[in-house]
Amino acid sequence: MVSHAHSDIHGEVAERLRIAGQRYTTKRRTIIDLLAGVGQPMSIADLLERRNDLPQSSLYRNLVVLEESGVVSKVVTTGDQARYELAEHLTGHHHHLLCSSCGAVRDVVVPDALEHELDNALGKLAKREGFTLDRHRLDLIGRCSSCQ
Repeated sequence: MVSHAHSDIHGEVAERLRIAGQRYTTKRRTIIDLLAGVGQPMSIADLLERRNDLPQSSLYRNLVVLEESGVVSKVVTTGDQARYELAEHLTGHHHHLLCSSCGAVRDVVVPDALEHELDNALGKLAKREGFTLDRHRLDLIGRCSSCQ
């Protein structure tokens, strides 16, 4: 689902980290490469399974920095398990299907016409509540085909 060329992602990540006063270290680049290569939200365990040379404590610390810098987003699934993915400005706008049984997360892109309807409906709801809407996230929670 990654919409930017790989080198563009690294350039944008480096710039965001620089603005946040952080360096784009080799370990952070490795995490970005992992997330970009898979193209779906990954848990800490998933990331460690793919790169067992990353110390778990270092992975946690770097994910916090990447999230605070706005280049990684956290997707909280059932049981409060977190999965991480590249931020939407790097990958494109999408939503998630969350399995309430196994915790699997799948990205899904809504057709443009439906996305426009969602934007309008959510904008009206926000306005009615005196809220200024910047963006939205939509997570559908149910059971995946393996758990049905």
